[in-house]
Formats: sequence, structure tokens, C-alpha cells
Amino acid sequence: MNDIPSIRRSLQILVLLALFVTAYFARDLILPILLGFLLALTLSPLARGMARVGVPHAVSAVLLVTMTALAVLTVVLGSAGTVALWSDEIPSMTAEIQQKMRGMSDAVESMREVTEDVENMGNNGNPATEVIVKQPGLLDTAFDTLAQIGTTFAVTVVLAMLLLASGEMFYLKLVQAMPTLTGKKRALSTVHNIERRVSHYLLTITLINAGLGLCVGLYLTALGMPKAYVWGVAAFLLNFLPYIGGFVGSALVAAFSIVTFDSIGYALLAPLGYQILTAVEGQFVTPWLVGRRLALNTVAVFLTVVFWGWLWGIPGALVAVPFLVVFKVICENFEPLRTIGNFLSGENIEYTEKDEENRVAAGASASE
Repeated sequence: MNDIPSIRRSLQILVLLALFVTAYFARDLILPILLGFLLALTLSPLARGMARVGVPHAVSAVLLVTMTALAVLTVVLGSAGTVALWSDEIPSMTAEIQQKMRGMSDAVESMREVTEDVENMGNNGNPATEVIVKQPGLLDTAFDTLAQIGTTFAVTVVLAMLLLASGEMFYLKLVQAMPTLTGKKRALSTVHNIERRVSHYLLTITLINAGLGLCVGLYLTALGMPKAYVWGVAAFLLNFLPYIGGFVGSALVAAFSIVTFDSIGYALLAPLGYQILTAVEGQFVTPWLVGRRLALNTVAVFLTVVFWGWLWGIPGALVAVPFLVVFKVICENFEPLRTIGNFLSGENIEYTEKDEENRVAAGASASE
């Protein structure tokens, strides 16, 4: 009998590992479904507001999802031509950067030569044999990538539209599945909290990122950077990647500014300003607008982004923080998980019986 708790913990660990293994190999199936649910959660308050003024759920679902899809396509297609042109110029830009940074490149080349000499000494003076693996053609890779992105986008849009068009059906099914009145109230309160907080988080972060992209575009325009609006769009998209996006954007802006401007000192003003703007956004604007209840532990956010980025790549890093918000809300609404929820919070939150009564009352009022 004493072995039962240890057996239970072992089974929980095995189940958790099995879930992560499944998520790794079933990414192409799970990712669009997860994105569809997140999009539906984001738009559901707007759909509910439209329902209050008499707009049917099916009509509001089509309108909201179509407008969102058109906005995404406009941003992507509006920048695709410039990005494709820049990609064709990458070899010449690389050569120009190397010429301007010749002092550093000479040092790096010397280190490379020393490393090769050491490797040859380890091979008794015989150069190492290189094995070249033939990679798929560029056209095939691009076609496969576009097909995968198109499929993910289509499944996400259709699923979000169906979820919004169903109205309150899933809430009713959830309530019916719970055997007790307390369980019904708790489940409904949890779902409404998840919906409200995820929607608030994603809408707020989207507006903040749009403001950051506008500021970056205006700043680079003032410096004289050509096609500065593309960098504004890039800043908007990259800022959905906490911590990582800002550094990637700064590095890209630095590379293009070195090619664009003759003076290295003046060229470095572009990435410096980019970093200052992202730092102000991350340290002041986002904490102030997102609010205390959605404040997340920065260590937990960083580790979550790293883990999901390793598991799913860039798409995983994009959905990491919304997933963490959902998990945090679930932890806050269930007693055994509240310690984890407190750890994930950016501030120390004490839970009282009054908090529980307020959560249940909020869920009950929202269901009405």
C-alpha cells in the first residue's frame, strides 16, 4: 500500500512524457488546432458583444474571422515583395558587410586557420574527409514550406470560424458533463476566466506590438533607412517572441543598416534605437497595459519560450506565452495547482475564500 503514491507519481511522469512525445511528432496536426482555439478565444468577446445587439453567431463568426484573415494576408503580402528582393541581394550584402567589418573578419579568419591546423595535427597531418549530404532543391523546399503554411492557415481559420459560429454550445456541453453543481460552476468559471484573460492578453499584446512596429518604422524612416515600413512589420511580428524577437530584429536591422549607411557609427544608431524601443515596451508599456492578474514570472516565460521553441520551432515559440496564460488560469482555479499558479505569476498572489467566491460568482454571471 505504501508504494501506491510512488506508482501514481511515476504514472503521471510517464503520461507527461508521452504527451510531449506526441506533441513533438504530431506538430503538424496539433499546431493548427491550437491556433484555431486561440483565435476563437481572442475573438469570442467580440462575437458575444455582437450577439447582444442581434447579430447571429454564424454571421459574426464569418465577419470576424474573415477580417482577421484579410489583415494577416495584407501584412504578409504587403511585405513579401521587398523581403524576396532583399533575399536575392543577400550575397552582395554579405560581401559588403565583410568589407566594412574587415578588421573583425581578419581576426575571425586567423582563428579559423589556427583551428584547422589543430584539427590537421589531430589527424596526423591528413586533412579530414568531408561527407556531403545532398539536400532537397530550393524550389522543392519552398513549395513544401508554402504548402504547410497554407494548410495550417486554412485549418486555423476554418476551425476558429466553426467554434465562434457554435455560440454557447461548448459551454453547455461542459456544464452538462459535470456531475455536481459545484463542479459545473467551477468548470464554467475556469472556461470564462481563460477566455477573458487570453482574449485580453492577445488583443493587448497585438495592439502593443502594432504600436512598437509603428514607432520602429518611423524611427528608421527618420534615420533614412529604405523600406522602413518593412522593418516596422518585422518588429510587429518578431515581438510576439518574448526576449528572442527583440534580439533577432536588432541583429537584422544592424546588418541592413551597415550595408545602407557609409558610417559604421551612424549605422549602429538603427539597432540601438530598435533595442531602446523594445526595452521600453517590455519594461514599462506591456506591464502597465497587461495588468497585475496577467503578469507572468519572467523566468517561467523565458523557459516556456525556449522549451516550446525547441519542441516546435518558431511556431512553438509564438504560442508558448498564450499557452502559459491558459495553464496559469487553470492553476488559479483548482486548489491542488494553485502553488504552481502562484509561481507562474509575476507577483505574489494570496488566495482567499473571498477570491474563490468572486471567481464562482463571475463565472455564474457570465453564463447568464
